[in-house]
Amino acid sequence: MSQPGELFIEPRNGKSADACVFILHGLGADGHDFEPLVPALALPSDASVRFIMPHAPRLPVTINGGMVMPAWYDLLEMNLGRRVDEPQLKASAKRIQELIREQIETGIDSRRIILAGFSQGGAVAYQAALSFEKPLGGLLAMSTYFATADSIELAEANRELPIEVHHGSFDPVVPEALGREGFDAVKAKGYPANYRLYPMAHALCPQQIADIGKWLTQRLA
Repeated sequence: MSQPGELFIEPRNGKSADACVFILHGLGADGHDFEPLVPALALPSDASVRFIMPHAPRLPVTINGGMVMPAWYDLLEMNLGRRVDEPQLKASAKRIQELIREQIETGIDSRRIILAGFSQGGAVAYQAALSFEKPLGGLLAMSTYFATADSIELAEANRELPIEVHHGSFDPVVPEALGREGFDAVKAKGYPANYRLYPMAHALCPQQIADIGKWLTQRLA
């Protein structure tokens, strides 16, 4: 397994970061996948936000014939959300939690750290955020599913974590029903969650990007 790294994007205003947003990419991509998103969010000019986009390790993926590619965990069958390599997923989540702790050690308040993830990255984000020992600022789950909903050990520190769940109504990769199922799971566990459905496939769309920008601005105000 190759050692992955992270893409750092420092605040555009040139000031020291006082907030941090992690974005976890999907299967077969890397941290650069979401690099164009940062300016498109149109955050306020005085927002001192550091974006960190970790790269997943390269793993053989069973559903792709064992092909080695960037993956947070192995997918054992096409029935997403049901048969994934859960130990690998949780190991990836622990790595993200270590990166979060590093940001806290630099002086950033944990409540000003937001975790976002797309597709596979979203499943890791669910696990990492909801089991983290210090209160975070928010969780954004995009076109994804809550793979560890039945096994996760929830951290009391994040029982009030605001959660945004976004999905495309025409998603051929992760069916919208799985996105809704993840949302229903966090609502059932008592989290303040919001669900947004967009007329798109397995992607992001302009209206969603605008909504994400507004949400981040509110969370980090």
